[in-house]
Amino acid sequence: MEKYVKKILASRVYDVAEETPLQVAANLSRRLDNAVQLKREDMQPVFSFKIRGAYNKIVGLDDEARARGVIAASAGNHAQGVAFAARTLGLKSVIVMGRNTPSIKVDAVRNLGARVVLHGDAYDEAAAHAAELADQHGYSFVHPYDDVDVIAGQGTVGMEIVNQHQGLPHAIFVPVGGGGLIAGIAAYVKYLMPRTRVIGVEAEGSACLAAALAAGRRVRLPFESLDLFADGVSVAQIGKEPFKVARSAVDEVITATTDEICGAIKDLFDDTRSIAEPAGALAVAGLKKYVQREGIAGEKLVAVVSGANVNFDRLRHISERAELGEAREVILGVTIPEQIGSFLRFCRTLGKRAVSEFNYRYSRDGDAHVYVGLQVSARDDRDRVLAQLDDAGYAVYDMTDNEAAKLHVRHMVGGRTLGAKQELLYRFEFPERPGALLRFLAGLGGEWNITMFHYRNHGAAWGRVLVGFEAGPRDRGPLSRYLKKIGYRYWEETDNPAYELFLR
Repeated sequence: MEKYVKKILASRVYDVAEETPLQVAANLSRRLDNAVQLKREDMQPVFSFKIRGAYNKIVGLDDEARARGVIAASAGNHAQGVAFAARTLGLKSVIVMGRNTPSIKVDAVRNLGARVVLHGDAYDEAAAHAAELADQHGYSFVHPYDDVDVIAGQGTVGMEIVNQHQGLPHAIFVPVGGGGLIAGIAAYVKYLMPRTRVIGVEAEGSACLAAALAAGRRVRLPFESLDLFADGVSVAQIGKEPFKVARSAVDEVITATTDEICGAIKDLFDDTRSIAEPAGALAVAGLKKYVQREGIAGEKLVAVVSGANVNFDRLRHISERAELGEAREVILGVTIPEQIGSFLRFCRTLGKRAVSEFNYRYSRDGDAHVYVGLQVSARDDRDRVLAQLDDAGYAVYDMTDNEAAKLHVRHMVGGRTLGAKQELLYRFEFPERPGALLRFLAGLGGEWNITMFHYRNHGAAWGRVLVGFEAGPRDRGPLSRYLKKIGYRYWEETDNPAYELFLR
């Protein structure tokens, strides 16, 4: 730890980085009954903390290395940090980004003077190509997190928190991707304030640090299960150097769901009128879960808001999920009798609750199925709604945590298969770029008849599709083998109750 503290104190990040404020979150503090402060790294020149580590690494290169230029692999904030640092120092920079990187990010890096090379879809493919180019041209590779100088640069965030905070914080919450930020913060904070808890927060599907700590060694998460929503922290394996620090200096790791992250983005907007990216709001999501779990009050808590580079098109998806993440909305599938007056009786059972969404589908089986979103005040209120409907004799399915229902079915209520056709349902994710949907359909080919199709652009690097195939249980094996050849992530949803209620 002492080695890192010395390197952090000697870091030259302030040639380009700002000392960002530690801001009181008044609304969150009132709601959580704790003193919550936000470390506003979204206010850096490139709207992310990444500029600190990138500059600290590059400024330390010797003259010969500077003359050759630098290279990095990144689809987001690290790319902008490297490009900004290189431009400030008058160096050539090359950034390798996935072909599915949204154009807003590509343009931002180009506008900072870097040459952009589009290669692959996932980070590993881009990083491998960047390493090849570094060998060919002699560029210095600037790693986004697994580098001592990068970690030291990010550690200046921890140094500022220590200097700015009045008194001893109970806990500091830090988003975790590859681990560079939490390693730097933990090294500094634990050396000077060992009683302060340093808590990492990971996206539920990208919890590589939690997996490593549980196993006692670094493990690689399978790409098939990797979270792609919080793309800024979507990392399959914690860095080697960050793990050395984290295993001794990080107190625990909390995971957050997509809905919880969206709820945290809304919380940050309410308190700061700024819009954090999903990874940027991750620490706040973890802070809220920690307070709820521990039942603490009157404590001083800090959350690092790590970035604000979010695509505008993603905001509609985020806003749809924010209320769910706050447990302020419940999504239900309710079966009611298909007869005169039953719809009115159902609405009267709901009473004066605010309805956020209402979709209705006539059924041939003598019942009607309603897809309804209701505003609730807390988890207990959600349980009361379910009990109230159950007491009234309604068959109710809680779809609040059903991904297929929230991503697709809510936009499809009304369509059903014709006749006695058999159908298997699958949900896919594929790299989103111009022409991607056409390539996806071409990959499906003409061997299987498509009975249902729903695609919606969420402004992210990955497209999401729900597809029905004319096939029965006996076809499941051949169809699964066929889909594996296409190479996209997929999940079967044939047994999903939302499908049974509204689409079959």
